[in-house]
Amino acid sequence: MSNDDELIKDLRKVLGDRVRVDSAERALLRRDASVFDGGVAGPICLCESANEVQQVMLTAITHGRTVVPRGAGTGLAGGAVPLGAPVVISLARMNRILDVDLESRIAWVEPGVVNLDLTKHLTPLGFHFAPDPSSQQVCTIGGNVANNSGGPHCLAYGVTNAHVLAIEVVLADGTVVMLGGLDAEPTGYDLRGAYVGGEGMLGITTKVAVRITPNPPAVRTLLLSFNTPREAAATVSAVIAAGIVPAAMEVMDQRITIAVENYVNVGYPRDAGAVLLAEVDGLEGGVELDAERIEAIGRANGATQVRRAASNEERMLLWKGRKTAFGAVAQIAPNYYLHDTVVPRSRLAEVLEKVYEIADEHNLAVVNVFHAGDGNLHPLLLFDGREPGIYERVHAAGSAIVAASLDAGGVLSGEHGIGIEKQAFMDRMFSADDLDHQERLRRAFDPSCRSNPGKVIPLGHSCADIQSLRSVPHEVWG
Repeated sequence: MSNDDELIKDLRKVLGDRVRVDSAERALLRRDASVFDGGVAGPICLCESANEVQQVMLTAITHGRTVVPRGAGTGLAGGAVPLGAPVVISLARMNRILDVDLESRIAWVEPGVVNLDLTKHLTPLGFHFAPDPSSQQVCTIGGNVANNSGGPHCLAYGVTNAHVLAIEVVLADGTVVMLGGLDAEPTGYDLRGAYVGGEGMLGITTKVAVRITPNPPAVRTLLLSFNTPREAAATVSAVIAAGIVPAAMEVMDQRITIAVENYVNVGYPRDAGAVLLAEVDGLEGGVELDAERIEAIGRANGATQVRRAASNEERMLLWKGRKTAFGAVAQIAPNYYLHDTVVPRSRLAEVLEKVYEIADEHNLAVVNVFHAGDGNLHPLLLFDGREPGIYERVHAAGSAIVAASLDAGGVLSGEHGIGIEKQAFMDRMFSADDLDHQERLRRAFDPSCRSNPGKVIPLGHSCADIQSLRSVPHEVWG
């Protein structure tokens, strides 16, 4: 860190001992929850206010350094991996719920507020925050904004973008701006909409106004068992075709179902080839009718058993199983690579079977748990990272899954973002003109590519990023 002595000295004028430079802490922040390693963190700044974020940004500018914002580090696409030894701006300490306006149904929160903590705060007041990623026990609102995160209940309620009204942002030149607003019909360009999903490349979030959702008066949760994942996928398509839009529809195959049951003992059937967790909410009469129709559609598509949660406690237990599925795979293998693509519902069963074939071709185990209602696949490739050459096989299988999804008319990501994981595939989905306009948008916010460089826009379309990418291991690029 000797070359950074002056930078560290100036950062400490702003944050004091909340600037961390020891190798152990920097090593912890050289990666996120993805399989991508090889980042190099510069000084770590533990900011506690928007003013501190602004002052750190101005200091970085003075020293010609890039910055990377970081929340809980739960991202799965390498979006928080620091490339080129940037200043890492940690927002984890900015974790206050600032204001809740029940009449307007708006809450102002800092970016470090944990998703589930916000809902726990709102539930006694009769509200919740609708986006509910599987990592909601640890992921933060700032990270949700960065990746436009989804979750099981976004089938009916929409992803994060639909629940964000305004965002306070520190731009890459140190300017503090408010994007969006609380007006019902805002004027001008929707810069808020452009910013959500920007993966930290357009600035750093310091405050968010989120829309809060009333708790539904009635809920029905069903667990349907099938002999095969294809039957479960067919049921999902048939439910939507029947004009029913459940709050959530989640599918898990047999191997992950057994792992979950071993892990948390929630009552999932071990003998089912796949299970479908479906939930409807709303007014009592309509909810009961929709639940009956889903059960009938499921049985018509081969459901061998249909179980309804008899109480809210049982409902929460069923959802606990789904939300802990990724942790449960540790029983099967020490490492996993969780993918994220979206395919048309009509091609869901076909692509799902292709995923199993790809895993077999690369001699890998795979389990599938996914947001079936909107075709958002989440295959988990299971492996032991200590095995020589394993990462080459894992990345090759991952690339094949992405290709199969795109070939089926799908898209690169439903909620995890592009980061560095899907960067090499961007020019397969987008034309050169598309990518040029994306880069122009990015430069409109950040002309110097100072904020989270080296992400999303592929090499050859963003010359300012090439230097920062030299430290990225070759295998990251597939």
